[in-house]
Amino acid sequence: MKLSVIIVSYNVRYYLEQCLRSVFAATDGIDTEVYVVDNHSRDGSAEYISERFPSVNVINMSHNSGFASANNVAIKQSTGEYVLLLNPDTIVGESTIREGIAFMDSHPEAGAHGVRMLKADGESALESRRGLPTPMTAFYKMCGLCAMFPDSKRFGRYYMSNLPWDKPAQIEIISGAYCMLRRSALDKVGLLDEDFFMYGEDIDLSYRLLKGGYENWYLPSAILHYKGESTQRSSFRYVHVFYEAMLIFFRKHYSHFSFLLSLPIKLAIYAKAAITLIKAQFAKMKKSLGFFSGNPRKRELYAFVGSDEMINSCKDIVRRNGLEGKYVVVRDDDTYIGHSNMDFGAADVVYVVYDVSMFSYSSIFEFFSQSPRQNVFVGTFDPKTGNVITPDDIFR
Repeated sequence: MKLSVIIVSYNVRYYLEQCLRSVFAATDGIDTEVYVVDNHSRDGSAEYISERFPSVNVINMSHNSGFASANNVAIKQSTGEYVLLLNPDTIVGESTIREGIAFMDSHPEAGAHGVRMLKADGESALESRRGLPTPMTAFYKMCGLCAMFPDSKRFGRYYMSNLPWDKPAQIEIISGAYCMLRRSALDKVGLLDEDFFMYGEDIDLSYRLLKGGYENWYLPSAILHYKGESTQRSSFRYVHVFYEAMLIFFRKHYSHFSFLLSLPIKLAIYAKAAITLIKAQFAKMKKSLGFFSGNPRKRELYAFVGSDEMINSCKDIVRRNGLEGKYVVVRDDDTYIGHSNMDFGAADVVYVVYDVSMFSYSSIFEFFSQSPRQNVFVGTFDPKTGNVITPDDIFR
């Protein structure tokens, strides 16, 4: 077996379905096995995926054991020479996996690689390339120097922003949203550390790969990453889990630091967590009391681009869901150059929804990444499912 794809999912069955369709397109002709570990979802994900993808190995967990633990369950069952850890809220470009395998085959010193992750508006996600969060690197990030001097090799090291986006480069930390691992490297350094429930396990594994003598790489091949749009990042649970992961990593790898150095770092992490939570809760309180600026109701426009059949189907979806639609019929996708010059009128938020039976995922990525526009986000329509999927909503 050449490749094992492992996707841990929780209550995102339609995003997961879209992700799987992109994976099967990207692995056509490659000896591949696919595992979906359902972390005790409440939306019927396991049954839904089993029915529609009988070749997928679905593991239905009896409780939510966390991201690291769920991945390890599937890794132990899988047999691929390479293991791809993939988030369910991603879409993989048609050539991305093939290019990644070719790179790993030709670079035996590479223990793992990540890729260029695009956000829903077409911007490149900074998390695509990260440096090791040493105490000083983490300090520069938390105090704002990283944001002030993003291209500085020293202050901007957290995101390694001095590296070019269009060329392969050695990096230190690979995001768990898309992480292709060499199995022999995993056998040497070990699986994901299950002390991390969610967040931080990718940093820990990347660091152990480096300590094990392997290289970590960034490749410019693209995926779309909705980046956990369903996660309530203002919730107490999110703040607690995220910053607890930072503390676990620090205790594991920097416990040898003197008390005089370790105490300020721990206090900084606690302070950052507290500030983040207070800001989020204050914003919620202002909104609930009506203290917000501007019109609370934004005008949303859905611009549909595709075949006549797609347009007719989406007109029905627009009608049923009370949406505002704009329609562009494309009969020759070879001459279509994207939505960069499309007029969206006075809409506050726009979702450009592409027909995936006409346009490749890679071409859709290209349309958005070439000319990102503020408040213009990607959407897809798949005639096989009848779903319109955006970062914020799913319509059927």
